[in-house]
Amino acid sequence: MDVLWDVVPGTSDGVTVREVADALDGRELAYTTVMTVLDRLAGKGMVQREREGRAWRYRPAASREAHIAQLMLDALDLGGSRDAALVRFARSVTGTEAEVLRAALGSEAGLTGADSSGGRAGAELTDRVDGPAGRRAADEAAER
Repeated sequence: MDVLWDVVPGTSDGVTVREVADALDGRELAYTTVMTVLDRLAGKGMVQREREGRAWRYRPAASREAHIAQLMLDALDLGGSRDAALVRFARSVTGTEAEVLRAALGSEAGLTGADSSGGRAGAELTDRVDGPAGRRAADEAAER
């Protein structure tokens, strides 16, 4: 996934198995191994693929940030108290990370740009982190 996230910009048509294998130079992986992994990632919905002649072109289905956010949400669903886990997490972040969280939460709460921790600042933060796709992902998460 790191190769796809690092090599494939959001507007790209994707990369072939050969291009991924070449990017993994030095790992001594067989072409068929890379092809199998990409095929399995496509089956799990983590990558999108499109036919190009006899080959497939692969690209990430979501940004690295969206994927990590989903992993965090999945971890919260593992059991126990979600609230307790969130509080513990919030207490463990640095001051800068706390500011980022405040801005994002302010944005979700619909605060105006006049409030330094909300609204416009949060929207700008979301756009800066992963662009309009990030805003769509944040909107979808808020709907849940």
